[in-house]
Amino acid sequence: MEQSTNETKISNRENQITEGVIWQQLLLFFFPILFGTFFQQLYNTVDAIVVGRFVGKEALAAVGGPTGTLINLLVGFFVGLASGATVIISQYYGAKRADKVGFAVHTSVAFSLLCGAGIMAVGIFGAPYALTIMGTPEDILEYAILYMRIYFLGTIPNLIYNMGSGILRAVGDSKRPLFFLITGCITNIILDVLLVVYLQMGVAGAAIATILSQTASALFVILVLTRTPEIYRLSFSKIRLDSRMLKRIIRIGLPAGLQSVMYSLSNVIIQSSVNSLGTDTVAAWTAYGKIDCLFWMIVNAFGISVTTFVGQNYGAGKMDRVKKGIGDCLAMTLASSVFLSIFLYQFGFYIFQIFTTDIAVLEKGMEILHFLVPTFITYVTIEIYSGALRGIGDSWIPMALTMIGVCALRVVWIMVAVPLRRTITTVVFSYPLTWTVTTILFVIYFHRFSRLGGWKKRRKRV
Repeated sequence: MEQSTNETKISNRENQITEGVIWQQLLLFFFPILFGTFFQQLYNTVDAIVVGRFVGKEALAAVGGPTGTLINLLVGFFVGLASGATVIISQYYGAKRADKVGFAVHTSVAFSLLCGAGIMAVGIFGAPYALTIMGTPEDILEYAILYMRIYFLGTIPNLIYNMGSGILRAVGDSKRPLFFLITGCITNIILDVLLVVYLQMGVAGAAIATILSQTASALFVILVLTRTPEIYRLSFSKIRLDSRMLKRIIRIGLPAGLQSVMYSLSNVIIQSSVNSLGTDTVAAWTAYGKIDCLFWMIVNAFGISVTTFVGQNYGAGKMDRVKKGIGDCLAMTLASSVFLSIFLYQFGFYIFQIFTTDIAVLEKGMEILHFLVPTFITYVTIEIYSGALRGIGDSWIPMALTMIGVCALRVVWIMVAVPLRRTITTVVFSYPLTWTVTTILFVIYFHRFSRLGGWKKRRKRV
């Protein structure tokens, strides 16, 4: 009887994703994720704005340059792993497997706690060595070390929030994670102003503001998961690692985690090249990274949307909707990217002035922006196709394609081309070059060899 009740709850919640108008359901899922990602990005962006304006360009370079790259390396690996849990939960939820959803939820939270402790230790003790190896300029090294050590003290709540949000999105709830992030972001802004501007705590104040805000978001998501009446309810007494479920999570999530690591490692190499060009260029690159996050927010939100959409419909056996959903999502992402590229190209200078008024930094920043912004469209297909493939549990081949097309080629370019012409344009050319090559590889694999590209043909043979 209890099982029947649970199944009814699932059916009512997932009905919209598996039966509603496809493009509308994608957008209804997309916008909360987009706004959530926006407020997630605001954590570090507000830090950068406040320290850039009230501490100086050295602090600006430290908060978002080499530190951001290393943070993404460590935290991004976990977020990739966590995507395995999101995929599994969405498939079980779509297939109405209430018992399996419970096992997956509690294993995922236990995994977050374990990974959080490990990443915190590595980040705190490894920061000075990593930043030195990257060739971080001396005038920003002290700022960067201090920021990273404080930031990683908040790793556990950071990962708990990311995993908890992934669980909620897997069952079709993308609104409440948004509300939690908005609250956290507002808290971060208030604390940034208090600690950095009024108490003059510099980059330390910015880092403390960030981890306190992330902790608030984590507490909210835990509160929701422990009080929900539905089958994904979290019970502290049941938090443990189920070996079979953990293996499934890692099997699906590990490729995404390794893919994130490869992206981050190649970005570490790029950051090292940028560091060699001086503090002005590092500061410009940092500010640009806060601006182009608008693009990454959009494509990542569409990528998460298509993963959940594909996962639930694939679990429900509705392959027609899977195919149509991927096409609709790709079209909307392409249109959004073109619009954003035009907007940033025309008005990017005014956005740069939010972060700094230093003329040298502004000039370098606009050089980077005008070169890269028109190339955004070359990345879109990678995100949507890889998200769709993750939704059916196909992660290893996308990881291999990314490793070859993005990471390996990017490293080769930096090692060969940059020494011949040491300019910021040469460095950043590695992005559109590798995006284009990887897009070609994804298109070939998706349409010719993947289960999604060839599903109609195989079904006819059956």
